Amino acid sequence: MDSFDFIIVGGGSAGCVLADKLSADGQFQVCLIEAGPKDSSPFIHVPLGTIELMRSSKYNWLYDTAPEATQNQRQIFNPRGKTLGGSSSVNAMLYVRGQKEDYDAWRDMGNEGWGYDDVLPYFKATQHQERGADDYHGIDGPLNVAESRCKLPVFDKFISSAANAGYPINNDFNGASQEGVGYYQVTQKDGERCSAAKAFLTPNLDRPNLTVLTEAMVEKVLFEEKIAVGVRIKHKQKWKEIVAHKEVILSAGAFNSPQLLMLSGVGPKAELEKHNIPVVHELAGVGQNLQDHVDIIVLNEYQETDGIAFRPVAMAKLAPSILKYFTKREGVLTSAAAEAGGFIKTDSTLERPDIQLHFMPFAMDDHGRNLTMLCRYGVAMHVCLLRPKSRGQVTLFGNAPHLHPKIELNMLSDKDDQALMVEGVRRVREIFAQHPLAGELGNEIYPGVSATTDEDILAFLRERANTIYHPVGTCKMGSDEMAVVDKDLKVHGLKSLRVIDASIMPTLISGNTNAPTIMIAAKVADSILAQHQ
Repeated sequence: MDSFDFIIVGGGSAGCVLADKLSADGQFQVCLIEAGPKDSSPFIHVPLGTIELMRSSKYNWLYDTAPEATQNQRQIFNPRGKTLGGSSSVNAMLYVRGQKEDYDAWRDMGNEGWGYDDVLPYFKATQHQERGADDYHGIDGPLNVAESRCKLPVFDKFISSAANAGYPINNDFNGASQEGVGYYQVTQKDGERCSAAKAFLTPNLDRPNLTVLTEAMVEKVLFEEKIAVGVRIKHKQKWKEIVAHKEVILSAGAFNSPQLLMLSGVGPKAELEKHNIPVVHELAGVGQNLQDHVDIIVLNEYQETDGIAFRPVAMAKLAPSILKYFTKREGVLTSAAAEAGGFIKTDSTLERPDIQLHFMPFAMDDHGRNLTMLCRYGVAMHVCLLRPKSRGQVTLFGNAPHLHPKIELNMLSDKDDQALMVEGVRRVREIFAQHPLAGELGNEIYPGVSATTDEDILAFLRERANTIYHPVGTCKMGSDEMAVVDKDLKVHGLKSLRVIDASIMPTLISGNTNAPTIMIAAKVADSILAQHQ
């Protein structure tokens, strides 16, 4: 078919939800277009396979930023999923929604209908909570939310040490309060990854009104005057144009949605003219307002052998656990690699947490790509700043669709961000100094015992900080001069075009962004159906 009612660009978390909901009653012809291949790799479905997916060019875009002036001219690695399910097929599977105040802030910016009380029903409706239903959780949705099936003893040691440092234990980071430490719940079902594709798309692939194209690159959105009428794609080495009778929906993520808008002639005029792209519609905010969770790892030697390491004793201990996966879907292969963690305050007088922790039972370095480090016994703690003030941008390297977007995070450019991250490192050191971890840790590898002053730690941050893969904001929702979409996620000044993904978040939520992105798609799908029915 060359024409559909709805064309969805991007088969990630938002795109899979939209494909499900818009095709559900059979009334509309829906086409979902994904640049990557089908989600057939076992590394996607076996949870611990996420380590391998960090280096897979087949299933991961493997983006790097431009050299970052605030980070000693380093290029910061930004993995993004390139397959059905998008980043939900390569992420660590943690189910986190953020804080009530995050969504109330969106509402208070003028985005009516986006307060916490408005979005909570969609979190509940998209979820199947294995613990059962309550005021915060639902049981009738496609996205399975489960307890981790891999709880190594070292995770409990971290939780006990954090409690001894004065932090409360929290059994549900998505309940009445986010604050505290404990185990994350994961988007898994029966010990396998439950990606957005597995939850919302795979069960519906036999619908006659749903077409899914993989390994198809959308090169531009087609316009007649100010109306989006379709897309031009490259598929199987051929170019073709596909018509959308009702809407084109961009769900390509915080890097690729603004890139595609600009390649299509929608964006800042100076940027488009710089690359000889004819201006269809000037929209200054496209690609601006980029936010991500800046992250640093505090890494210590570990003197026990009950963690994960490519060492004879550790592998011998883990062997029975590995075998459990093939018989019971249990054991270390079900690990999300960061089952334990929490949300803490850098200052006890704060009203809500400003730092997130992800605890890892191995010597984590360079996004898990440093195999030499994995041969050591170690424990690693990610320190993540929840609401950074620093802002970056996404622009273009050129007008060719195959080029990567130009990503400039500008992270830690704000002095408040710097101070909070320094304090976050100190808080982790306090936790690691508590029993029982204190008696089992060796030397600190990063930042290292010589990093004692704020200036030392800040220098370490500039040398080794990264993100934790939660980019948002580049097509932000709002009504100000830098907003790209309105509260219904329609692109300002254009017709029949929406952006529905994490790029619409005006501010970054306080936690992992996969569950909020699914919520956003489910919520706006109802608006689309209401409009066209």
